[in-house]
Amino acid sequence: MTEADRALRWRFWAVLAALFVLLLWLLNNILLPFVVGMVVAYFLDPVVLRLQRLGLSRAWATTAVTIVAALLAIGAVMAVLPPLLGQVQSLIVNAPDFMAKAVMRLQPLVDPLRQRFGLAPFTLPEIQNEVTQWAGQGLGVAGTIAGKVAQGGIAFFNLMALLFITPVVTFYLLRDFEKIVAAVDGALPRDSADTIRELAREANAAIGGYFRGQALVCLALASIYGIGLTLVGLQFGLVIGLIAGAISFIPFVGTFVGAVMALGMALAQFPPEWMGVVKVAAVFLFGQTMEGNVLSPNLVGDRTGLHPVWIMFALLAGGALFGFVGVLIAVPVAAVMGVIVRYLIRRYHDSPIYRGRSGA
Repeated sequence: MTEADRALRWRFWAVLAALFVLLLWLLNNILLPFVVGMVVAYFLDPVVLRLQRLGLSRAWATTAVTIVAALLAIGAVMAVLPPLLGQVQSLIVNAPDFMAKAVMRLQPLVDPLRQRFGLAPFTLPEIQNEVTQWAGQGLGVAGTIAGKVAQGGIAFFNLMALLFITPVVTFYLLRDFEKIVAAVDGALPRDSADTIRELAREANAAIGGYFRGQALVCLALASIYGIGLTLVGLQFGLVIGLIAGAISFIPFVGTFVGAVMALGMALAQFPPEWMGVVKVAAVFLFGQTMEGNVLSPNLVGDRTGLHPVWIMFALLAGGALFGFVGVLIAVPVAAVMGVIVRYLIRRYHDSPIYRGRSGA
């Protein structure tokens, strides 16, 4: 291949990537049900393949998996959503009172520090005023986020599309998955096809390992935190536990947010019986120990090749650029970019630029 051919190929792929990003940005508001359908199909494809090995056709295996998955999702929503919504509503209404109680519990610890810096001790009216301001600011931020989310693709129309279009997209992607892969493989440049296939296998291993493993980790942590906090008697323990587990796909953030919420609620509820606070802390200590020593090493491991900092950056960047759709595609894009960067580094190490003229 001549230098002109290489330059032409690089320009072609650069233009194709730019068009993809442009279309993603222009169609961001309608992509959510399709992206969710792709994610669900990716999760369920191994189950379809297993049913095919048992003798079912691709169409019947896809139909069975789609129906069972839809029924399980509906059952889970019907079982969890009613008590969850009740707890969320009560938590929002009573949050200022609980925050004031938690701050008052911490007052004996905070006042000596304030006196050391020449500040007056807190009084009850000041605490109530501060809590009211915090609550107002929190609700303002939540309202802003909700408004942006609604504008960015989860308004009523898109919610209906998510409920009714996503199962259809999932079914057809599962049914035609082999044809789609064959079509993409047939469109690869022939002299680079083997390299692209190898990179695609590496990216698929990283994406599959992270998504499937992290989903199980989040589910396990949500169960540990939700059940554990409920058993120790923490008010709104189910909500706090589910929130902590659900956002545990962001490294360190889920446990930190959940622990702050749970300990704040425990300080407002349990003292002077401090054993309740200790039990809440023990639940999160147990969950963090299980995640670090059992769940993540066995379910996710190091096979993904995705550093936690890289994952956090990808999620924040994807959300800032493309909203909720960006969050969904952030990790796959980060995995592909990581595979490409590692491939380029290997090529660099094998090149005369790195080895020098001697080739040593």
